[in-house]
Amino acid sequence: EELFRRTGIQMLPFNTIYQLTALKRLNPSLLDRARTLLLIPELLRYFLTGERHSERTNASTTQLFNPFLNDWDTSLLDRLDLPRRLFAEVVAPGTGVGSLLSSVGEEIGLPGLPVIAVGEHDTASAVAAVPAENDDFAYLSCGTWSLLGTEVAAPVITGRAFAENVTNEIGVGQTFRLLKNITGLWLLQECRRVWARRGEAPTYEREQRLAKDAAPFRSLIDPDASMFVDPPDMPRQIQTYCRESGQPVPEKEGAIIRCILESLALKSRLVLESIEALVENRFAGLHMVGGGIGNRLLCQYTADALGRPVWAGPREATAIGNLLVQLIAAGQIADLRSARALVRQSFPVEVYKPVATEAERWEQALMRFRQFIALPSRAEPRSTTRTENDADG
Repeated sequence: EELFRRTGIQMLPFNTIYQLTALKRLNPSLLDRARTLLLIPELLRYFLTGERHSERTNASTTQLFNPFLNDWDTSLLDRLDLPRRLFAEVVAPGTGVGSLLSSVGEEIGLPGLPVIAVGEHDTASAVAAVPAENDDFAYLSCGTWSLLGTEVAAPVITGRAFAENVTNEIGVGQTFRLLKNITGLWLLQECRRVWARRGEAPTYEREQRLAKDAAPFRSLIDPDASMFVDPPDMPRQIQTYCRESGQPVPEKEGAIIRCILESLALKSRLVLESIEALVENRFAGLHMVGGGIGNRLLCQYTADALGRPVWAGPREATAIGNLLVQLIAAGQIADLRSARALVRQSFPVEVYKPVATEAERWEQALMRFRQFIALPSRAEPRSTTRTENDADG
């Protein structure tokens, strides 16, 4: 709880703080030889410019950054015996961080091109591109992960926030992204991988048709159950969950896909309600961005589960948000609100409205779904690990 009070970040096992403390314990000589810690976007900038900086939206996710100090938490670093020299100066999104190295500039024909630090955490850039009309909105950045939350002016660090295991990541434009990381279309991607290995993978269009034709609400899973972290056979793992929870076991692809999509939609409902309770506000609907919005059934089921409209788009929000921060830095756009207005003018947004005749069935499904959130689960790990990305639906 003290760590949450200092950093405001959700407890997740892959956070940088745990990676570094493990490295300190298992391979301390590597840290002794290291000069600077650069996260992936910062490393890319270093290759372009030769300059070493950390960027604020990304630094905040390490669980080593103190949002109240607006800098690395040096007392926390000292307690963990992590060398202060590793942690570079932190810059805000939109800060000029040098220009292209002469060798790079000559190679691409752009000598001396200035380089701007953007919102270098991918969700920070994605949220910057949410085409909201005002500051009072909820978003779901949807891909392999689902990141659902809202923008706030200051971190929400309370006992309830800690209990809900939400996170306060720094956003673009002096904002904080109060959100929760939840499993997204990873479940479906892993099913596809297994089906492809068997030579049975349906096309995307057939997936949608099979799911739509399958019986609704027969089986539900908690997408965040530990047994779904990285199993060798995701369809079998979903079947095991359903069997052990006393539900019908989905046998065919369409039933499994429908189980996944309905469960993701219901989990979004619960997380949105949790966020709303923390900020004492009810949002009119939900903005969905990212590759996951290509899954039209997921968008519709999310609207149905929420009982509110879903505004889907843009799909390439992360890349668009990156460009918007550069345009603001260059003086071509005034601020984040103007940037979002530009997104509304430039990219289509599809509206999904809840189907009124389905409302009672979704409410009944929600009551069942709540039972599964705390179910014990058995993990079947394999050697590979999941990485965060905005993968396609």
